Amino acid sequence: MYIPDDGIRLNAALTRPEDVDRCPLVIILHGFTGHMEERHITALAQAVNEIGFAALRVDLYGHGHSDGQFENHTLYKWLTNALTVIDYARALPFVTDLYLCGHSQGGLTAMLAAAMKRDTLRGLIALSPACMIPELARRGELLGLRFDPDHVPDRLATWDRRLLDGNYARVAQTIHVEEAIDRYDGPALIVHGDADGAVPPRYAIEAAGRYKNCRLALIPGDSHCYENHLDQMLSAVTDWLQAQG
Repeated sequence: MYIPDDGIRLNAALTRPEDVDRCPLVIILHGFTGHMEERHITALAQAVNEIGFAALRVDLYGHGHSDGQFENHTLYKWLTNALTVIDYARALPFVTDLYLCGHSQGGLTAMLAAAMKRDTLRGLIALSPACMIPELARRGELLGLRFDPDHVPDRLATWDRRLLDGNYARVAQTIHVEEAIDRYDGPALIVHGDADGAVPPRYAIEAAGRYKNCRLALIPGDSHCYENHLDQMLSAVTDWLQAQG
């Protein structure tokens, strides 16, 4: 299925628990260079289905099978995608409550969107959120590159040699995660592996401490995408969801 967003199509998949007419729904956003068919994304969708929640997985701009070129994606584009998907999910007739979940850059996107849609969402889940992207962009240390933050190059190379337009960094420089955290007053869950080599766990700890109502689940010895203890990430999310009543 596709969700239209300002002239582009967002590839999406909706799964529902069996024999349930109405239920809550969890929107699940992937991370930078990721897509909705990654192991940790599909496993999470299945896990929430098993406890009676629907799951809506989405490929964001320039990723997976959605429209747009990877090199042209920015956090602004992902944020407007997220807002569109929230509106789409909210209008589904079977949905009772709405939860927003994102991994890595998708986790950062979810945090930003939750601040804007706090009156619509029942809860926020951030998995290994890449909260440091705006800070690194302002310092000129993004994607393992060093550049003059006041003179961003026209092209940036990622670790796998894919190119990004310099507007990716320019957009990121304008975002202040702390303001988004302060605006959101609903329940939140942050899950992070303490052996994450992509996003240092301290960012999750700091964000959890700043939120008004947040549970932090640190998974010992786990990585950015939960290759070592996927079951613990799934349990942290499903236990928290069930506790929301």
